[in-house]
Amino acid sequence: MNIKKIGLTALAGALVSVSANAAELSVTGGASIGFAGEEKQSTGNGWTMNDGITFSASAEMDNGWNVSTSMLIDSSDTAASYGIDNRSLTIDMGDSGSLTFYGDGGSASTALMDDTTPTAGEEAWDDVTGATAHAYSVASGDRDWFQYTNSSLMDGVTIKLDYNPSDGATTIESSTSGTITYTGIDGLTIGAGMGEDNGEAPTTVDVSAFNATYAVDAFTVGWSTYEEDTSASSGDVTLTAMGLSYAVSDDLSVSVNQATHEIQGSSDQDSFGVSASMTMGSMTLSANHNSIENVGGTSGTDRSGYALGLSFAF
Repeated sequence: MNIKKIGLTALAGALVSVSANAAELSVTGGASIGFAGEEKQSTGNGWTMNDGITFSASAEMDNGWNVSTSMLIDSSDTAASYGIDNRSLTIDMGDSGSLTFYGDGGSASTALMDDTTPTAGEEAWDDVTGATAHAYSVASGDRDWFQYTNSSLMDGVTIKLDYNPSDGATTIESSTSGTITYTGIDGLTIGAGMGEDNGEAPTTVDVSAFNATYAVDAFTVGWSTYEEDTSASSGDVTLTAMGLSYAVSDDLSVSVNQATHEIQGSSDQDSFGVSASMTMGSMTLSANHNSIENVGGTSGTDRSGYALGLSFAF
């Protein structure tokens, strides 16, 4: 009888058991169906469905740090995308902040500042084909990039720093961005961000953002500006947006939003939208209608679009 082998096997089993008991495991999910359409546009079958299941695990290290990982499996995944999405590993170092490595998915902090005006549904410039939108392309669905977050430097202040390494091909140089958000006054949120997108070499895009929202009673009002300055001879875009939302009840919210895209060398794109959402337990109903003038900066191209959604969380 191989006593040594039996002993090692038992030790390995014990270590596996201890690790599993020390970790917190969770599974969450959601599913939704939607219907969308546009004026003057053939969209075919307007019905869509999305679903996803997120697996998460976390554990505390001996030094007090917390390590967590998560991955999302959703309906859009294929073998080419490894069958998973939003795959990340986070090391929470307490007052020293947290460092997240995104193996796949995630959004850079600057990307989330493109339009922060309060809305019960979509932004005013969404749901219309060809409309100029805003998105800091770096780390919006990319793989293998870093994000650092710290909310302990000053009361009410959160900073986020993003780093996307060069891939030696389309991204010749690394890309970086950062944001700072202040929430130290009750109801008020102020944010600013900037970054450099080197993901479209040889063209680089410098982005800057500033926004403010204020909530009082059932009303929330917001203003947001977002600028893209490209190294190309044309293509600079500046977005200015405003929005107002009203919580009719704990379950029902409505909003109106307006946005203007100033597009270098083209006409300004003006958008106006209305949205509503209602929550009943784990179910949410949403609807929005957007009207856009000079779609994509093309003078005289005016079109509207709408979307209806039904989602469940479990």
